[in-house]
Amino acid sequence: MAANQKPNTAAINVTKGVALATELEIATSFADRSKGLLGRRGLPKDGGMLIDPCSSIHMWFMLFPIDVIFLDKKNRVVGLRRNIRPWGMAWSWRGVKTIELPVGVIATTRTQVGDIVAFQTTAAKTE
Repeated sequence: MAANQKPNTAAINVTKGVALATELEIATSFADRSKGLLGRRGLPKDGGMLIDPCSSIHMWFMLFPIDVIFLDKKNRVVGLRRNIRPWGMAWSWRGVKTIELPVGVIATTRTQVGDIVAFQTTAAKTE
């Protein structure tokens, strides 16, 4: 893979057979998890961010609302929060990973607690 390319990751709700995000960013370092989506004006329609590990989020200083899916260690949905607005908070006692998505994704994909999410690496994209 060329230096200016990186693999693309998609989040798929395998229970429903539908993509949650096809352009999923992954935040695993302390710095990336701390920054999250701060400083952005929104997410692309098919975008999202996986924060791992993460069981709670805050929306302090955020500029746009998001949907949030909390996953357990087996990638089972254990919590859902729709349309969390700037300055809000959300958490899941059983969550260990969080997927942040554009508002409406939970509703349009019919994602529910108990669904299973898989992560797929797809063809590399040029940065």
